[in-house]
Amino acid sequence: MMPVGWAVGWVAQMRNGSLDRMMGGLDWIAARRGRSAEIPAHLATGIEGEDAARTYLQHKGYIVVAQRWSGGNLPGDLDLIAWQGTLLCFFEVKTRTAHDMAPAEAAIDHHKRNVLRRLVRQYVRQLSGESMPQVRFDVVSVYLLPGAAPEVTHFENAFGWNER
Repeated sequence: MMPVGWAVGWVAQMRNGSLDRMMGGLDWIAARRGRSAEIPAHLATGIEGEDAARTYLQHKGYIVVAQRWSGGNLPGDLDLIAWQGTLLCFFEVKTRTAHDMAPAEAAIDHHKRNVLRRLVRQYVRQLSGESMPQVRFDVVSVYLLPGAAPEVTHFENAFGWNER
């Protein structure tokens, strides 16, 4: 009989691989239909950064369950949502194509943090279960520099439910 931990890891790996293939397939379909040309350059850069962050997190063992989740009636979206064991992590991804004076992660101001908190509350409300899981807010900074592999920096527990 196989150990349970091995089976859970295998299922997570298969799920992440399926998600990668599905996203690649959807990107291929969009390109074939001419939709990729309609996306503004800054949005395409953001999507590429989110994809790099997702790959990075999956390699670190996170189980990514959603990308670009929208709350419907609330403005904004959650870039990435993933489980790290029993901890539910919400990631804000900031992507840049050059190293400017201010780092990418500095772009998450008070207003943006409040928007993210509202979206997380809405996401958590839809989960089944009697109690709310432990939640963490992370920031992932991605630099997409020409001719180089993506530079990814992960800031765990970047902010909390309340401002300090």
